[in-house]
Amino acid sequence: MFESAELGHTVDKETFKAEVPKLRAALLDVQYDVLEKRDFPVVILISGVDGSGKGETINLLYSWMDPRHISTLAFAAPTDEEAARPPMWRYWRALPPKGKVGIFAGSWYSQPITDRINGAMRRSELDERLDDINRFETMLVNEGALVLKFWFHLSAAGQKKRLKALEKDPKTAWRVTKESYDRLKTYDKLQDVAGHVLRVTNTAHAPWIIVEGTNDEYRSLTVGRIVLDAMKRHLAQEDVRKVPVAPPIVHPIDSRNVLSALDLSQRLAKKDYEATLARYQARLSELVRDPAFVGQRSLVLVFEGADAAGKGGSIRRVGAAMDARQYQIVPIAAPTEEERAQPYLWRFWRHLPRTGRATIFDRSWYGRVLVERVEGFCAEADWLRAYAEINDFEHQMVDAGAIVVKFWLQISADEQLRRFKEREETEFKRFKITAEDWRNRDKWDDYVTAVCNMVDRTSTGLAPWTLVEANDKNFARVKVLKTICERLEKAIKDDGKKA
Repeated sequence: MFESAELGHTVDKETFKAEVPKLRAALLDVQYDVLEKRDFPVVILISGVDGSGKGETINLLYSWMDPRHISTLAFAAPTDEEAARPPMWRYWRALPPKGKVGIFAGSWYSQPITDRINGAMRRSELDERLDDINRFETMLVNEGALVLKFWFHLSAAGQKKRLKALEKDPKTAWRVTKESYDRLKTYDKLQDVAGHVLRVTNTAHAPWIIVEGTNDEYRSLTVGRIVLDAMKRHLAQEDVRKVPVAPPIVHPIDSRNVLSALDLSQRLAKKDYEATLARYQARLSELVRDPAFVGQRSLVLVFEGADAAGKGGSIRRVGAAMDARQYQIVPIAAPTEEERAQPYLWRFWRHLPRTGRATIFDRSWYGRVLVERVEGFCAEADWLRAYAEINDFEHQMVDAGAIVVKFWLQISADEQLRRFKEREETEFKRFKITAEDWRNRDKWDDYVTAVCNMVDRTSTGLAPWTLVEANDKNFARVKVLKTICERLEKAIKDDGKKA
């Protein structure tokens, strides 16, 4: 879930200075509205890696809002009194009353993550605790609470750099301890455990909001705006007890995102393309016939992308490397009447491959958080909860032995326009272009936002997204084949180590 969290987001100091007065005034106004109505409490969780700005953000919220109506709770290891009670007992006691804001610096997530990293908690025990937490948060939301969960992310290098900077400043040196550097040594473990925790507890009513912690100004404005917008939205509900409101999806303050960061100029010369393509097709053919794959693995390929991005051409090159009896291609369109009568994931469960086989999805279950979201075909609550449901679905596949490889093929708006016109002018390609394709171009920015949110929330360690620069079809096709081969090789190698 962290792939797109560190993109070098920045806000310059002048912009920050200009924005803060307006933001402070708006936050105070909405805080007093919440206080006056006393319909619901605001529960804010501040979590993340050391040095990512958790403390600074809490201090800023205190300075931007009325501190008399905010409480901050910090939790370390349970005391003897707390340890003698159920794990959630101490958090129950600390909840803010209606109309107030409670900030948890170290929350009900901290101890399970620490225990799992230290080996004091088994995975099964962690999952049981997370189930308890999900039910607890569901209760809070059903009671009307606004729950905002922030995770501040830094790369390992970024965290080390940040700690060094804090250490050099006499005003902040006290915040860096031996424990800070000890935790840096377990960075990879933290990412693994936290990634699992965030995936399992990323619910529709209380989703995680991942914020890049590198730039102070960006982090502060992002959190401030999200808190402001969420409180406004919650206040706007006619009955917050009956209609819980999820926090808004994070939108970057600057123009950088996982798609704009792609280098779409990458190309593969035609003279190199044929030989490279043939090499990876031959390798893929060998891998899917390897006894280690045939005996205990299956392959699920997901192809999503912008209209005219070349999904079909990439799928054909993948299929050409396999025996047609070994795979099936499943094109996904609008659900049938039969499918609409079932949960939306039902029609995808039907096509999952058995051991030794492959299924290629041309479009997929991600339609729920893409076209259905953008076109308004489902309610906001439905596509918000779909992120967690999709992650669970994919992880169940992986647990059953599937290798899940997901591709998003991206082209520029100009390249898409060129391909659209080419399709209209070419007799045998006209069937590929429809009025709906042209309508979708008018919502380009909406789809970009939906894709970025999708990657943020569903690129997991077990089923990560691969973003493919597809302005050049040759480059895209080779990258797709190379990625599939690498994922298969790694899975087969890992299985061999376990044997």
